[in-house]
Amino acid sequence: MEATEVSVRASEAVAQLLACGITHVVWLPDSESSFLYQALQQAEAAGQLRVVPICREGEAIPLALGLLMGGQRPVIIIQNTGFFEAGDSLRGQALDFGLPLLLLIGYRGWHPDRAQMTDTAAIYLEPVLRAYGVPFYLLDSPAALPLIPKAYAEAQARRGPVAVLIAGEWE
Repeated sequence: MEATEVSVRASEAVAQLLACGITHVVWLPDSESSFLYQALQQAEAAGQLRVVPICREGEAIPLALGLLMGGQRPVIIIQNTGFFEAGDSLRGQALDFGLPLLLLIGYRGWHPDRAQMTDTAAIYLEPVLRAYGVPFYLLDSPAALPLIPKAYAEAQARRGPVAVLIAGEWE
């Protein structure tokens, strides 16, 4: 692992979600999330939450909206490229309806030295979140895991989405 790489223990992130009372995880697995998938599957097998797979990231917010209307507590987990694809749902539903959603967004292409970022998915992520008015936090070390419940509480209080940007690999 290079000095710029960050790893986050998936089981610890799932424990943070469970502590928030999350009932459903709406997500599209990607090539970097096998450890997270395993941790979520264990939690689902234990009856602690439900995993709701999606085909396209644009489906995540409408699906989470339905879960919220049914009294559930969903979280959305997508990668930054998928977040861009979900922009219309973010604008037209999460923001316009004031949905208290926690978004865990994989920060593909992240580098601690912004000048070293070359992937436009990483370069555009924070400016796009700011343009939408979505508060966000950077999870760039295992010590930052408490940002997950902090962001969840903020989403509930502001009645709108809050993002946690996952700047590393799941382990």
